[in-house]
Amino acid sequence: MPESKLNAQAAAIYEKVKEKEKLVNDNNLIQIKEIGKRMEDSISEYFSKSDLDDPTKNFDWEYILIDNKKMKNAWCMPGGKIAIYTGILDVTKNKNGLAAVMGHEIAHAVAKHSVERASRSVLLRTTFQITDILTGGKISQVNRTTGMDTVGLLTQLGIMNPFSRKQESEADYLGLIFSSLSGYDIRETVKVWERMQKANKGKEPPEFMSTHPSSKNRIKTISDWMNEVILDYPPIKLTS
Repeated sequence: MPESKLNAQAAAIYEKVKEKEKLVNDNNLIQIKEIGKRMEDSISEYFSKSDLDDPTKNFDWEYILIDNKKMKNAWCMPGGKIAIYTGILDVTKNKNGLAAVMGHEIAHAVAKHSVERASRSVLLRTTFQITDILTGGKISQVNRTTGMDTVGLLTQLGIMNPFSRKQESEADYLGLIFSSLSGYDIRETVKVWERMQKANKGKEPPEFMSTHPSSKNRIKTISDWMNEVILDYPPIKLTS
């Protein structure tokens, strides 16, 4: 699926979110925008200095803070449209913690995970249709008989969930890099996940049933990456 098409769709949905949700305009939003701008510039500078094509060159960055204390969440749409829920601020606690969460979400967009997901969805449905034809419509017959949507079932099983465990791990790793390049203390990342684990009171699904690595495994993996990232991706000096 063309990235430009997905970015346009994301931007339209983002506008609807802004209309529907109660937005906050306070010092927290100012800090979110400051962290975001620092990451924007650091990411672009890193790719420029590395003589690599900047995956964010067509992004139209934007940040909103949604007033919802029950939601401990944040997300970044394709094209750099970012939302933070006030509930997660109790977990991030400080600018380094906030940078850890934002770096992770921005990483999903930079790594084009939504493009991968959308393209995979098209491929899965096409494969389903071809297989159905080759089997004389047997899959459709089973679906009609059982009332089961095969593609929907695959989604439930995690094959087509929003982000796979592999993509989540990629975002964890890239998020550490982006935070480090931007000059934030990535050692706070482990503390964020420890606080998230505590906030969830241990109520999270088994890892094999979730697209997110379990908090315990996530903390261990991030800890293992920490020294490598700090050494290999020190704060980048911006030229402008």
